[in-house]
Amino acid sequence: MSNIKLFESKRIRSAWNEKEELWYFAVVDVISILTDSPDPKDYWYRMKKREKMSGFELSTICRQVKIESADGKKYTTDCTTTEGLLRIIQSIPSPKAEPFKQWLAKVGYVRIEETQDPEISIERSMENYLNLGYSKVD
Repeated sequence: MSNIKLFESKRIRSAWNEKEELWYFAVVDVISILTDSPDPKDYWYRMKKREKMSGFELSTICRQVKIESADGKKYTTDCTTTEGLLRIIQSIPSPKAEPFKQWLAKVGYVRIEETQDPEISIERSMENYLNLGYSKVD
């Protein structure tokens, strides 16, 4: 199953992997949105080379997936899961990527706090539960 996700009214092609029960997203679509690069494929190519020199290969968190293109045909495209996409966003030196990086830092901080004090996690879960409209269980 394929689907188009929208971010700020821009398309991000995606495909559902039933076996893994995960969404895979087209990396070049995200790069296009976060960098305004005239050639997102070239940007992705150079980004992979740069990160490889730093010691991490971004291609290891990607998978080739046949995904529909603008012309209606399916082409093999570098895709990654939500987790992989968040890692790739960390490597994009663009002001548009900065809000995502700040959000990731905040989520990471909260998760570390919850690991050190599990009561925080329980309280947060109860708050989310109540915010969804469920009643408090006594």
